[in-house]
Amino acid sequence: MIDLRTSAGTPALPRELTHQVHVGKVAVGGGAPVSVQSMCTTKTTDPVSTLAQISELAQLGCEIVRVAIPHADALDGFAETCAGSPIPVVADIHFDQRLAIEAAKRGASGLRINPGNIGSFGRVDAVIDAAGEAGIPIRIGVNAGSLDKDIDAREDLTQPQKLVQSAVSFVRHFEERGFSDIVLSAKVHDVPSTILTNRELSRVLPHVPLHLGVTEAGTVRQGTVKNVSALSVLLSEGIGDTMRLSLTAPPQEEVPVAWELLQSLGMRRRTPELVSCPTCGRCQVNLIEIANEVERRLQTVTAPISVAVMGCVVNGPGEARGADIGVACGRGTGLLIAGGETLRKVPEERIVDELFEEIHERFE
Repeated sequence: MIDLRTSAGTPALPRELTHQVHVGKVAVGGGAPVSVQSMCTTKTTDPVSTLAQISELAQLGCEIVRVAIPHADALDGFAETCAGSPIPVVADIHFDQRLAIEAAKRGASGLRINPGNIGSFGRVDAVIDAAGEAGIPIRIGVNAGSLDKDIDAREDLTQPQKLVQSAVSFVRHFEERGFSDIVLSAKVHDVPSTILTNRELSRVLPHVPLHLGVTEAGTVRQGTVKNVSALSVLLSEGIGDTMRLSLTAPPQEEVPVAWELLQSLGMRRRTPELVSCPTCGRCQVNLIEIANEVERRLQTVTAPISVAVMGCVVNGPGEARGADIGVACGRGTGLLIAGGETLRKVPEERIVDELFEEIHERFE
């Protein structure tokens, strides 16, 4: 029986109860921090370009990266990518179990397969055995767009029920084979189904780490809204151990959004947080211009600090005192505040420069 209480006597979060696996050096599950993933858009046959993109992603905070192996010609490039990557590389395999077996031998930190399109369970078992021999985990990926035909044809099941039933059957098979280093994902393009599916998977498979994401979510604006809408609910309920915020955009767009989500939920902090008011008729400085410039300059700051840029005397002083550092603006001026203490008044045209002089002196 699973103990739902921690040593302190408070209820454990679902992610604290999952079996921990390791993708390279990154722990997934068992209460480990929710990790951020992305996927390369380069051709795996071109390891130079692939490694360059991985390096960019790693600098942005990506912790696990996935690359596609669509055919055997990509295996040499995959091996070179694994050898040179600063973060763990997961092989994304569809249809051909031989590619997964070979990827496990060539340095993959993990495999991602959809057992439903690999073919017979005999072929799936060969992949399981290869992962076991290599000592790497497998992510079982179930997608609404590629469900088993028999399950997909059932009119008595909702989309979330189809996804859950398919996922559970695969997990049970892996476990019956004695393989437990599993991460599970069940993805669909709409928010309600994503939430319902993962809630149910967390309930019926509480020991299996879940990889979260909304698939086919769309371009940057729509995709960000859909991913954040679904994942903020699940993560706040303690569901989810790792995630990718899929966007129809360069993968470099995905990673910052993922971190912003984790930071907004108070789960992890990697970069500065900007606190700024929406402005109103009381504002007597060009706050939008000031806030945009502060946001731009903060991209070069690595300290995980909170920075307040406030436009008037109503909430400005309080918010600025509550942040690590900030400015509360008045008529053509701003009060610089750090650590809850007022430093000095500066003219509007000097607000950003003097704010960053203090940031660099105090936090870097």
